[in-house]
Amino acid sequence: MRLQLGQESRLIIFLQPDLLGSRPRLEDSSPRIVEHPSDLIVSKGEPATLNCKAEGRPTPIIEWYKDGERVETDREDPRSHRMLLPSGSLFFLRIVHGRRSKPDEGVYVCVARNYLGEAASRNASLEVASK
Repeated sequence: MRLQLGQESRLIIFLQPDLLGSRPRLEDSSPRIVEHPSDLIVSKGEPATLNCKAEGRPTPIIEWYKDGERVETDREDPRSHRMLLPSGSLFFLRIVHGRRSKPDEGVYVCVARNYLGEAASRNASLEVASK
């Protein structure tokens, strides 16, 4: 009886990491940025796109940060004027810019993550053109 219980325990311990998915597969790879965003100068009210593309396996999840703060997109707020495109790029339906509030102007970076790690793009500044 003890021998049987011991074998079961060893079997559970041996299989548990695979069942939890914590063992990296040979073909998995950490994210890397393959297209970095570029600086933009855009007129108020115009659309704009900050490009970002990442590779990795499993496919990395991309998040954007502006001046160090996470950018909310249409995925968190359906009314947002910022959309995260399937490629990972950040699309602005229109650039918002006022006298007191300049919510879109700043320095942006995209970060790609999967369970093996993360990769950050180069910084890209978005400026609103003055008239």
